[in-house]
Amino acid sequence: MADTAKKSLKDQIAEIAGKFAGTRFVRAIMDAGFSVISFSIVGAFFLIITVLPQVIKIPAFISFYANTLGRFNDLFQSVYNATMGIIALVFSGTFAYSYTKIYQDEEHINVVPLNGLMMFLMGFFITVAELVWKNGKMVFLQTSTQNKMVAGGYEASTSGIYRIGAVGIFIGLVIAWLTVQIYRYTIKHNWQIKMPSSVPSGVANSFSALIPAFCVALVVAVINGALVLAGTDMFNLLYVPFSFISKIADTWWGFLVIMFLLHLLWWFGIHGATILSSFYYPIVLANMAANVNGAHRFFAGDPTDAFINVGGSGAMLGVAIWLVLRARSAQLKELGKVEIVPAFFNINEPLIFGLPIVYNIDLFIPFVCAPLAAGIVAYVGIESRLVPVIRFQQPWPTPVGLSGFIATVSWQGAVLSITCAIVAFLVWYPFIKHYDNKLLKQEKKHQKSETA
Repeated sequence: MADTAKKSLKDQIAEIAGKFAGTRFVRAIMDAGFSVISFSIVGAFFLIITVLPQVIKIPAFISFYANTLGRFNDLFQSVYNATMGIIALVFSGTFAYSYTKIYQDEEHINVVPLNGLMMFLMGFFITVAELVWKNGKMVFLQTSTQNKMVAGGYEASTSGIYRIGAVGIFIGLVIAWLTVQIYRYTIKHNWQIKMPSSVPSGVANSFSALIPAFCVALVVAVINGALVLAGTDMFNLLYVPFSFISKIADTWWGFLVIMFLLHLLWWFGIHGATILSSFYYPIVLANMAANVNGAHRFFAGDPTDAFINVGGSGAMLGVAIWLVLRARSAQLKELGKVEIVPAFFNINEPLIFGLPIVYNIDLFIPFVCAPLAAGIVAYVGIESRLVPVIRFQQPWPTPVGLSGFIATVSWQGAVLSITCAIVAFLVWYPFIKHYDNKLLKQEKKHQKSETA
C-alpha cells in the first residue's frame, strides 16, 4: 500500500512537471536557451583571455601578458560585450520569436514571428533608458559617480550597456511575453491594416503589424511611465523586495537565504548575484577587514566563488567534468566539451543556457541545493576553525583549490574548496544522470522517426 501511494505521488509530481515543461511559455524558453549557446561559448573564451592576469599572478607572466595579449584587451572585451553583453536581447528576443511562432502554428492565427521579435525589441528598449521625474517633467537620468555612470538614461561602462546584459533577462522575458500577448490579441480581434492580396507579403506583414506595434509601445510606455512617476521603473522595481538582505547578511542562516535566493532568481532568468550583491557587498568587505584585524566571520570577502559556486552559479564544475567523461546523450557530451575549460574559471553561461537551467524543472533542485550543500560544508569548515577565515578577496575566475588558498592564505582553504566542489557534484549526480538519460531517449526516438 505504501509503495502504491509513493508511486502515485511520484506519478503526480511527474505529471505536474510534464505539464509545466509542455507549456508554450516554457517551450519558448527552451528554444531561447539553445539559441544563446554559441554566443555564451564565444563570450566565455574571450572573457578567459581578459582575466588571465587575475588568475596567474606570476610577475613574469603578467609582464609578458601586458606586452602581448594585454595590448588587445579592449578588443577582447568588445567581443565579450557583443555576446554576453547583449544576452538579454538574444535570449528574450529568441523567446519572443519562438513564442509567436508557437501561437502561429498551434492557433493558426496570422502572427508573424519576425514581427513579434521586432516589436519586443521596441518594447524592451522603452524600458532600458532610465527616466526620472524632475522639475515637473520626465527626463533621462544623467549621473556620474564612482560606482555608476548614466548618460542620456543609459548606464554604460567598458562592459557595455548595463541593462541589455544578463541583468536584463527577466525584464526582457516579461516584455517579450507581454508583447506576444498584445500582438496575439490584436490579430485575433482584427486590429490590423489588411492589404490587398496583390501586395507583396513583406509589405503586407509590415502594415499588419502597425496597430499591434502601436499597442505594444503604448502599453509598455504607460507601465514604465507610471512606475517612473512612482519613483522607480521596471528594473529598479526588482530591487525592492530584496532590501531585507542587508539586515540578514551577517548571519549563518541569512547567508544560506542569500545563496538560495541567488539561485532561485537565476532559475527564473534573473541575474540574482547582480541584484543581491548590491545589498550584501558592503557587509562582506567590512567583515573581511575585521578578519584581518583578528575577527572570525564567515561571510567575508568572496566565499561564493572560493567555496560555493565552484564552476559558476549552481556549483557546476563537477557537472562540466562529468558531461565530458560520462554523458551519453550527444547534446550534453558536446556541451561538456565546450564548457569544460570555462568552468575551471567559474564561467558557466554555456551550461546555464545550454542545458538549459532557466525554467528547466528537471534541474531546479540540484541548481538550488548543490550551492547550499557546498555553503554548509564551507561554513562548518571555517566556523569549526579547521580552516582559517577569509582575509583576502581572490579574483572571481580563480580555479578551484587555488581560490580557497588565496582567500584564506592556507592549504586548508584549498582542500575545503575542492571538498565543496565534490559535495556539490554529489548533489548534482543523480539529477544530471537522469536528465542525460532523458535526452538520450529523446535523441534515439528522433533518430527512429527520421529513419522510418
